[in-house]
Amino acid sequence: MAKTILIVDDDPTQRRLLQAVVEKSGFSTMQAGDGDAALDHALGPDGKQIDVVMLDLVMPGRDGMETLAELSKARPELPVIVLTGKGSIDAVVAAMQGGARDFVVKPASPERLIVSIRNALEINTLATEVKRLNKTTKNALTFDDLIGSAPAMRSVVAMGERGAKANIPILITGESGVGKEVVARAIQGASERTGQPFITVNCGAVPENLVESILFGHEKGSFTGANAKHLGKFQEANGGTLFLDEVGELPLDMQVKLLRVLQEGEVDPIGSKRPVKVDVRIISATNRDLAEQVREGAFREDLFYRLNVYPIDVPSLRERKEDIPALLEHFIKRFNAQERRNVRGVLPATLDVLKSFSWPGNVRQLENSVFRAVILSDGHMLTPQDFPQISGLAPVMSPVISDVEKQAITPEAKDVPAQESESADDNIVAVLDRSGHLRSLEEIERDLIQFAIETYSGHMSEVARRLGIGRSTLYRKVREHEIDVDLKREAS
Repeated sequence: MAKTILIVDDDPTQRRLLQAVVEKSGFSTMQAGDGDAALDHALGPDGKQIDVVMLDLVMPGRDGMETLAELSKARPELPVIVLTGKGSIDAVVAAMQGGARDFVVKPASPERLIVSIRNALEINTLATEVKRLNKTTKNALTFDDLIGSAPAMRSVVAMGERGAKANIPILITGESGVGKEVVARAIQGASERTGQPFITVNCGAVPENLVESILFGHEKGSFTGANAKHLGKFQEANGGTLFLDEVGELPLDMQVKLLRVLQEGEVDPIGSKRPVKVDVRIISATNRDLAEQVREGAFREDLFYRLNVYPIDVPSLRERKEDIPALLEHFIKRFNAQERRNVRGVLPATLDVLKSFSWPGNVRQLENSVFRAVILSDGHMLTPQDFPQISGLAPVMSPVISDVEKQAITPEAKDVPAQESESADDNIVAVLDRSGHLRSLEEIERDLIQFAIETYSGHMSEVARRLGIGRSTLYRKVREHEIDVDLKREAS
C-alpha cells in the first residue's frame, strides 16, 4: 500500500510541483491550501491514512508554526517535514523544537525531498516497533494492536473486549498459527490486570514427569534434584494471567490437579505442608476439538466445562484474507526495523499470489514467509519470486560484483546496448554508496560522464548530445573531473 503524503502550501503551483515529485517516487498525495485545511485532513476521519506531512511555514491565516504545534499535540507520532524559503538558524531551531522531523529550504531538489520523506518514514517505523516491543514487555497489548478488520476478526475483538471485563475463564480455539496467544495478551491488556504478569505454558512441550513441578512448584529437597525452592507458573502469574497453550495435551492426572486449582484458587507445591493461595486469570488455548477428546476419554469432562466457560474461536487466515495486505505491511515494517532493510511493499502481482494461497500455517506461516522474502529481496518491492515456496517461482538474486570483477568486464560486454543486455540494470551508475547513503552529486556526475564516454566510444559530440549539454560544457567537466579522453580519436 502506497504511503500518503499531505502537502500543505498556500501556493497552488508549489503544491502541484511537490505533488509531481512525490507521486513520481511511488507515494500518493493529499493537498491542503492552509493550516486549517491541513488540520481537518490530519485530525479528521481519514487522518490515519496520512503517513507524512510536508508543511510550508509561511501561510496566511494559521501559519506553519501554529499548525505544527497543533499536529504535535494531537498526533505526535505523525512525521512533519517543514518547508520554507527562509532558512535562518532561528527558524530551523524553532521548527525542530516544535516537533518537525526535518527542515527543507525551498527550492529543494527532488532527491532531497524524497530522502527526507523516506527518512521520516523509516524513523516512524523504528518508533512504532519500539512502542510495540515496550507494550509486549509490559504486558499491555490491547485489541487496538491487533491487525485485522475482516468481519471474522471483528467478532473475535468484540468477544475478547467483553470477556476481558470479567474474571471469567476463557478458552481460545483455532488452528495452529492463527495468533491465539496474541488474542490472549490483548484480553489481559484490555482487563484490569494490564501490566501484571502474563505467564505462558506450552502444555505440549513440558515433559510429563515435570508438569506438576512446573505448574505448581516444589519445595527444596522434595525430590531428587530439587536443590532449591521453585514457585511454579501459577505463583509466578499471581495477580496476572496464566496462559495454558495447547491445554489439550495435559496428562489426565494433571488435569485433576488443575481442576482443583481452578475450583479452590490455591496450589499445592510438591513437598509443601500447606496450600498456597493464588489470584490468577486462566486463559486456555487449543487447536484440538476438546469436545471430541472428552468423548474419547482423553480429556476430563468436568475440566472441559470449567475451561470452556467463555469460548472464543479465532478464524484461520483463509477466512480473513482481507487482512493480508495489513498483515504484510505490519510484518514488512517489523523486519525492516529488525534487519535494517528498506522494503516499501509488495507488487500487485505478489499480493494476488499471496491472496490466492491457502496458508495452512496461517498467520505464523505468512510472517515467516515475509521474513524470508525481505531477506531475499534485492529491490524495494517484494515480487512473486521473493516467495518461491508460495509462487513456485525460483528467486532471482543479483550477484554481488566486486570492483575487480567490474574492471574485468570485457569490451564486448560494454558494447551491448542496455535494452538488449540480460543483466541490464537501471542503476549502472550507482546512486547509493555501500552503506546505502546517497553519493555526492560530483561523484555521480563523474561516473555518468565516464560511463557515457565509454558507451559511445569517446565520440564527444554524441556524448554531449546524449547528456543534453554542449560540447564546451562537456570538455570543461572532463577537465574538472580529470577524466582521460582520447581527443585525437574525437578529432578524427
